[in-house]
Amino acid sequence: MQTHVRPLDSFGTLIVFGLCASWGLNQVAAKVALADIPPLTQAAWRSAGATLVLGAIGIWREPTLFARDRTLLAGIVCGICFALEFVALYIGLQYTSATHAVLFLYTAPFFVALGLPLITPSERLTTLQWAGLALSFVGVALALGVSGRISHEMLIGDLLTLLAGALWGVTTLMLKGTNLRAARPIKALLYQLAVSAVVLGTGVVLFRETMPTRVSALSWGSLAYQTLWVVCITYLSWFWMISHYRAGELSAFTFLTPIFGVAAGHFLLGDAIAPGFAVAVALVAGGILLVNWPRKAFS
Repeated sequence: MQTHVRPLDSFGTLIVFGLCASWGLNQVAAKVALADIPPLTQAAWRSAGATLVLGAIGIWREPTLFARDRTLLAGIVCGICFALEFVALYIGLQYTSATHAVLFLYTAPFFVALGLPLITPSERLTTLQWAGLALSFVGVALALGVSGRISHEMLIGDLLTLLAGALWGVTTLMLKGTNLRAARPIKALLYQLAVSAVVLGTGVVLFRETMPTRVSALSWGSLAYQTLWVVCITYLSWFWMISHYRAGELSAFTFLTPIFGVAAGHFLLGDAIAPGFAVAVALVAGGILLVNWPRKAFS
């Protein structure tokens, strides 16, 4: 039975605001946990924990979830890209601030917009999307310029988190352009989490990260927030929203995520926001809004 998809109402708007705020806070939580848990270890624990929780939920709700459906190879490759995204992100967070990280990570929609015509030629960029890409390019260039004036170290961190955004975009394109597009959302997510847990765990061994002996309650809480709330609850909530509301209208709201993230980094971690960087945030957020603006608001 197909679910009726309806325009975004006040209840849906409230939920999507909460989701964007949660995602914006995610990089702040990762930055906080880095005080006690090394980057690859933190990312590996996050993926492994979320795999166990979502795997149990998936089997309980859909016993045939892991039946053969020709998605294994694409799922493994997608999971590797997902893992590399978090390698770049968590290592980048060691060099840059959470406010910068969230801005560059959420350049992902622009990489998706650029790559989508390659996998679905019928989906050409509209004038609004080109305008959004132009705004984003200016915003990213301005933000990188601000970073370079602050320190060489921050510039390295910003470039790594920008790479994470590009890898997120590649992962999204794989979900749209391979057999994974027909897979159940929870199965596609489990591919990414399970494969990344293995890849990241291997990275922990290869890079000889030291296992933490003392982890504060704040760091455990930050890791639990990322694992249980962001991955297990908000991602599933997003899939539910997409099945009940128009995807285009939902996607337009993602411009709020970097704004929430920058605000959280500033107020919770004390990250300074230079005037030039504030302008860059506004340009990137505006670009995200234009790139994701529904082509037909009432189709």
